[in-house]
Amino acid sequence: MKAIHYINQFFGQVGGEDAADAKPVFHDQLIGCSVMLDGMMPDIEVTNTIVCGDNYVTNHTKEALQEILAWLDTREFDIFFAGPAFMAGRYGVGCGLVCKAVAEKYGVPVITSMNEENPGVEEYKAVAYIFKGGRKATFMKDDLTLMAKFAQKIARGEPLLPAAQEGYFPRGVRAEIPQPDGRMAADRVIDMLVKKLNGEPFQTELVIPKMEKIPPAAPVPDLSKATIALVSSSGVVPVDNPDRIQSASAQKWGKYDISKLDSLPEGVFKTIHAGFDPAAMCAVPDRGIPVDAMRYFEKQGKIGKLYDYFYVTVGTGTTQAFAAKFGREIAQELHNAKVDAVVLTST
Repeated sequence: MKAIHYINQFFGQVGGEDAADAKPVFHDQLIGCSVMLDGMMPDIEVTNTIVCGDNYVTNHTKEALQEILAWLDTREFDIFFAGPAFMAGRYGVGCGLVCKAVAEKYGVPVITSMNEENPGVEEYKAVAYIFKGGRKATFMKDDLTLMAKFAQKIARGEPLLPAAQEGYFPRGVRAEIPQPDGRMAADRVIDMLVKKLNGEPFQTELVIPKMEKIPPAAPVPDLSKATIALVSSSGVVPVDNPDRIQSASAQKWGKYDISKLDSLPEGVFKTIHAGFDPAAMCAVPDRGIPVDAMRYFEKQGKIGKLYDYFYVTVGTGTTQAFAAKFGREIAQELHNAKVDAVVLTST
């Protein structure tokens, strides 16, 4: 069997952040970790490496995928690899975008690896085999090994086991799998119920995600004396984006001073959000961070004070884990500053 491997500009030996806007380059000789991957699979030959900058594939997705798919039309391959992406959010999303496009057009298995905190997992685990990987590049060999072993099973026509046994994130695919002991589901569920009633450990066959329940806060007793802060997922930042917040699948948030501003001027602030057309919000940044409206209420005495800073991130593609982390960190800052309430603006 033949395979093709997609990696980003860093592992493709093009450069770091300075090369994140690099367009796709198609190599007939294997580059970087593609060499290691190829050496792990006696039944599969990795024939080519595709290298593309993280910013280019996430910010110019349509153009990047068109270029990659047009090139793949000229090649024969049976399996497609991407990554590993570790905890690198843009890299993970890039791998997911390319894997999804390849799977939909060519119908071949697409295999990658990401750490559980990578935002690409939640977004693309239904379309790709995403193996549970390490946090950083020191896990390269381990992560590639998992990908290679699974590909070898596909090449040899061996039975593929459930996600938990193979090591990839569940894809939402259910299949009837006869139990080795031949016991029926009714018998197995009774066993689990008895163990639960007796306080004994057991493993469910259908894991239900646990959602955190947050009770609503008490109403603000007197808005005319309250300090109100603005928090948003609109991606509005100073024009130079000083904190380098990602335009999709954000892994950080920013905090910016508005103590001397009555509005957010065009050309001083802009949105970096990749999930909608930014033109309208770049023209009037207050559409994302309504400083002008809050100043109006402040002057009217409707609120006591607008807090001196606003907090912002990008919502598109951001995982629940990162969103919860952002919320805890921002809430702690606001609590320490004795802010009474928050206006949350989304897009």
